[in-house]
Amino acid sequence: MKKKSIVFAAACILAALTLHAQEVEKKDTIPVTLGEIVVTSLKMDRQVRNVPASLVVVDSALYQRQSAFTLSNVLEQEPGVTRGGDGVWATNINVRGFNEDRLVILIDGNRVETATDLTASLSMVDVNDVERVEVIKGAQSSLYGTGAMGGIVNIITKQGRFGEKPYVSGNVTSGFASVNRMFSNSANVSAGSKKWFLHLGGTYAKADDLRTPDGILENSRFSTSNISAKLGVKPFANHELRMQYQRNWSKDVGVPGGDAFPGPAKATYTDIGRHLFSANYKISNITSKWTSVELKYFTQYIVRDVAMEPNQVTEATMPNGNIQRTSPQVFFPLGLHLTNGVQLQGTWDLSHRNVLIAGADVWGRKLHTERTKHIRVDILNPMGDIVRTNIVERGETPIPDSRFNSAGIFFQNETRFLDDKLTMIVGGRFDGILIKNEQGVDVDYIIMNGDRNDNPPGQRVTFEKGEEYNLSWSANFGLLYKVMPDVDLTLNAGRAFRAPSLEERFKYIDLGNFVRLGDPALKPEKSHSIDLGLRIWKSKFNLQAGAFVNRLTDMIIERPGEFIFRLTNESAPDTLPALVNDNVRKALLYGFDIKFAYNFSRDFVFFGSGAYVRGHALETEADLPLIPPLNGRAGLRYTWPGVGAAEVSIMGAAKQDKIAEGEKETPGYYRLDLALHTKAFDLGFMRLQGFAGVDNITNTRYTNHLSTNRGDISVEPGRNFFVRLRLMF
Repeated sequence: MKKKSIVFAAACILAALTLHAQEVEKKDTIPVTLGEIVVTSLKMDRQVRNVPASLVVVDSALYQRQSAFTLSNVLEQEPGVTRGGDGVWATNINVRGFNEDRLVILIDGNRVETATDLTASLSMVDVNDVERVEVIKGAQSSLYGTGAMGGIVNIITKQGRFGEKPYVSGNVTSGFASVNRMFSNSANVSAGSKKWFLHLGGTYAKADDLRTPDGILENSRFSTSNISAKLGVKPFANHELRMQYQRNWSKDVGVPGGDAFPGPAKATYTDIGRHLFSANYKISNITSKWTSVELKYFTQYIVRDVAMEPNQVTEATMPNGNIQRTSPQVFFPLGLHLTNGVQLQGTWDLSHRNVLIAGADVWGRKLHTERTKHIRVDILNPMGDIVRTNIVERGETPIPDSRFNSAGIFFQNETRFLDDKLTMIVGGRFDGILIKNEQGVDVDYIIMNGDRNDNPPGQRVTFEKGEEYNLSWSANFGLLYKVMPDVDLTLNAGRAFRAPSLEERFKYIDLGNFVRLGDPALKPEKSHSIDLGLRIWKSKFNLQAGAFVNRLTDMIIERPGEFIFRLTNESAPDTLPALVNDNVRKALLYGFDIKFAYNFSRDFVFFGSGAYVRGHALETEADLPLIPPLNGRAGLRYTWPGVGAAEVSIMGAAKQDKIAEGEKETPGYYRLDLALHTKAFDLGFMRLQGFAGVDNITNTRYTNHLSTNRGDISVEPGRNFFVRLRLMF
């Protein structure tokens, strides 16, 4: 009752805001976007309408107006971007059929991870600290190297600013969501002047298990916290130093499903966190032609500490007739990911219509994993009585200590022709990649009833210590032609690559009668793509539509094979059946996406979006896994000048029956949502703004095809009421 009272009180406050906000001074609003947001992910600050690429930009205002549990919940409203995940907290995205391991995820231009299957990387970013998210759809390896076959997701966090006069500003936001009883609080403050700025922020949120149309989804709770600090100084004229630190940490995160945790297990992130430190030093206006030079450094450390209860009991009859009952108690996987990088980049204005960017970057990733299994083994006589119990601790290294190091040089040239009606971008990149690994074994030690054995029977070598070198190149070409001042056509073509991840090279997952095995000698995947676009930027109507084709070669899949191993370095080789990663597949992905907004009346805007992608293997015509179905969104937004706005929308997807082996068909669905927000109104010494809404108004039961929940756990959140208040000063 207490929580219901809180929701009712918050709703009353919003109603009061709506009544009183009529006194606020009316301000002109732009009903539809005109493509004037400045994006930075292509390493040139350009308005969206002047970039010859398929991209979407989601700014902080949208996250305030939606329930926004994670970044993915708002990004999925954009065409060509689809949400996947395990529950509410552990989410990810798919861009035009490419999941996270074929996207580059950046935070302020720094890699979170690269070309890996890292679970829930987007969930380790605080939505309250986000200024905007830029999603570039399509191959962009020329700028960012390995992994950007499907696109780039650049998460830009809130920064301080230099000001002409000293200033102090800040805000406090509190919210509640009913679907998982989540309370969240965040605050940030900024101060600065001409020579310096400082920005501090923090968030804490705690949620219970998720409510669905089928009831409570067990093991879906979480708590999370975030702190950030950003500092900028101008030590000399035309010199600028920026530094930042981010710490995002979550505890007791239930994961109700997921391919990262196979079997009927209960998995929980006891700790999962991310530390980021970065520093940029930029010198501007060096000469009339040399616009700037910038040196960047970052280090990012990710910890994944998991507790998993397998819930499996096996029995086997021993030669003497007794029965051995094996009961796994709890497993503790641990992953430590360290990424460091440095980049030097220069910009030259060769003429008023020609800009050149060139640079070099070096970065590396270090991976350490370990897993401890606690197992109870009971020996029963033929009558079923326990005659002996052994308590076993088994130490394992799923992936041997390994390093991924990359060094690359790149350039991008932008030229404008025909009185700026035609813009051409040409880019290229060359990379050298070095991979090193230590020797791996499938059992590090066994502790039986307190006695440790570091050389247990059956210990076998999984991977020899070694090194592997890869050389790769990429290129991209883009055209933007302005048919009219507010209508343009785009063409993009590119060759991209993805170097195999450390997980794909060195994984060893023992499933009993066979293993899943990596291959240290995997070759990089390669793709060739083309993208055509039409964009309209009228004051009452805008449209962004694109069609694409992407062909992959040397695609990495699992194929039946053998694991050849030795119990010791001196013993004879032996074999086990295995599913082995290999470069065997050629694949084709193609489709389209579209987005529009129409201001058909002074205060009404009709908007919509849709996307379709098809993916199949060229050799066999088999369907590719994790391809989103035809999906879309449509809605109506009403703005009451001086008061606020209301938006009702319907989101849905078609049936997905074009599935890969092992996948399940998912039926089509629709979901109805409502969102409200007031204008910020003046209280004298501060301003106040309110937000509220209802997700899934009809409490519809539906399944997201890209969710990887195990077994029968496939239902998405039910009806969700949310409220949020924001104080600004």
